Amino acid sequence: MNSAPPLRTIADIARLLEAHADLHALLLHVESLGLPDCWIGAGFIRNTVWDVLHGRAIDVSCLNDVDVIFFDPSDTRRERESDLENRLHEISPGAIWSVKNQARMHRRNGDAPYRDTFDAVAHWAETATALAARSLDGRIDVMAPHGVKDLLNLIVRPVPAFEQKMEVYRKRVLSKDWPARWPRLTMLMTWGEAYPASHSSFDRIET
Repeated sequence: MNSAPPLRTIADIARLLEAHADLHALLLHVESLGLPDCWIGAGFIRNTVWDVLHGRAIDVSCLNDVDVIFFDPSDTRRERESDLENRLHEISPGAIWSVKNQARMHRRNGDAPYRDTFDAVAHWAETATALAARSLDGRIDVMAPHGVKDLLNLIVRPVPAFEQKMEVYRKRVLSKDWPARWPRLTMLMTWGEAYPASHSSFDRIET
């Protein structure tokens, strides 16, 4: 791909992931596992979009890891996740794979049990991170429980579920040092900054 398409909508993001050979290949590798409700999330999309919006080349090797998420309450053993990481490493050894069954992650995050992967992603710390993509027969779907407006406007904002976990949010965001790589980001570090007026919720964009 010589240049990235313009990014204005969730469909534009899906087209970007499909058009970029390395990103699309990772999605196809994950699809080949046949896991239920399975996606790649977080920095896989966020970093890609922010790089494009900053005029930077997309470089899959810059990903700290590739966050693979699925939902299967019937088997929440961590050993299963390790086995899946090993399988993905055999397929694509150049990536650092992280596989997590979201049917167990609510316990680590201090949340009520998640209903599905969409619900789990909705509870991730930032609206710009709470995204995931998957390949279905080669067609790319993108989920964004809180929409893509913040992502495309380079805004770092806590998700509504983090109202009582702002210290966790701030510690996480400060540890990332994102502005060093993406200086045009707007970092909202307090609840009052993030939600200055009463709000109901972000528009949910279903896949």
